[in-house]
Amino acid sequence: MFDPYLVLTPLHYIYLIGVIVILAVMILRKDTPLVCIFFLFLLGLVGLKSLTGGIMTVFNSILYASRQFMEIIATIALVTALSKCLKDLGSDYLMMIPMSKVMKSPSLTWWILGGTMLVFSLFLWPSPSVALVGAIMLPFAVRAGLDPLAAAMAMNLFGHGFALSYDFVIQGAPAISAGAASISASDVLTKGRPLFLVMGIVTVVSAYLLNRNGISACCQEVHIQNTEERHVTGNTAVIMAILTPAFFLADIFLMLAFDLKGGDATSMVSGTAVLIMCIGAFLGFGRHSLEKVTFYVTEGFLFAIRIFAPVIIIGAFFFLGGEGISTIMGEQFQRGIMNDWAIWLAHNIPLNKYMAAFFQLVIGGLTGLDGSGFSGLPLTGALANTFGTAVGASVPVLATLGQIAAIFVGGGTIVPWGLIPVAAICSVNPLELARKNLPPVMIGFLATFITACFLL
Repeated sequence: MFDPYLVLTPLHYIYLIGVIVILAVMILRKDTPLVCIFFLFLLGLVGLKSLTGGIMTVFNSILYASRQFMEIIATIALVTALSKCLKDLGSDYLMMIPMSKVMKSPSLTWWILGGTMLVFSLFLWPSPSVALVGAIMLPFAVRAGLDPLAAAMAMNLFGHGFALSYDFVIQGAPAISAGAASISASDVLTKGRPLFLVMGIVTVVSAYLLNRNGISACCQEVHIQNTEERHVTGNTAVIMAILTPAFFLADIFLMLAFDLKGGDATSMVSGTAVLIMCIGAFLGFGRHSLEKVTFYVTEGFLFAIRIFAPVIIIGAFFFLGGEGISTIMGEQFQRGIMNDWAIWLAHNIPLNKYMAAFFQLVIGGLTGLDGSGFSGLPLTGALANTFGTAVGASVPVLATLGQIAAIFVGGGTIVPWGLIPVAAICSVNPLELARKNLPPVMIGFLATFITACFLL
């Protein structure tokens, strides 16, 4: 599964320096694309040993990242197009009236939004759930006084964190971890359950407590703004206010009935959004609907590209840390640079049970820096088997630790290029969202590590 005689090269050290510099620039709240482009060129120059290799690596990395993000870009664009159409028709206001009776305060709304995201993500996975929950519930949440950044935290931590790391319904993540660790997925889910629950519960509770004042502070301002909004109640607005949630509910039933998950589920949501938008434009604007559809789609993609443009550059650098390096720099590079660092750490640091648990968290987090979350699971699973056998620790517990770290970091709660879908739907800065997520996730890691020490 991995090479115990791995030798680090100048490429590895350049990449590590690049990671440190980029993270430092982010902490200083400065833009990082220029730094990423510089290190992309340097990595190509050193790795391919030519000036042309450095230049081509810059473009090939950006192209690779663009392809990886394209599904999310299109989803965000089409959901945004639908949102603009519903707003013009006045349907968004009508849809909010019944929800306002449930979402009575920002704090209650935060938990309702997060809980809904958790349930949807367990059955549909987070990516399509972000689009669904964002299209249906987010406008209600904001008008209930919930700050958009707080809403993004709730959706992100409950969905891409808690639900995706546990994944006990679809069992995609546990199956990968278990296969690499030579154990069963049920072992990961049963013996690792205390860790999944501790990580998820501690993280979301910490996020709420740390940001409770901020969640409520925006309440008065938002409600003042809402009183000035126009109330449109034409026939088209009423029809679309009924059709929109009905269509999305139908999507959910179809996904469950035909076992559609992941990309297929996202396609259903995105396709439904654009179809609803077309229906709304036709019913609301008649002969002007052709121009309106073009306008809404254009506005949606402009919004998505504005959000994703810098993230594509950042992601281009971090994809070299994972399996993307083979596509970007050639088949002679079979393993991601950051994965090599994780393997080197595993074979060069003295271990006992507790150090093994600690390094599972660290290595899982390192592999998650490429923004995938799942790409590091074969490595953390294999290391769990190696560590567990070597020091007499529980292999399922170690595999669970690696899975939690890889997905919470790379699945989309810590690295800005992994949490773009939620940030875009909520119209917040992804870097700011990552900074807000960091303290509660770190608290969750600490609590999970302490719990693991009693289970090893």
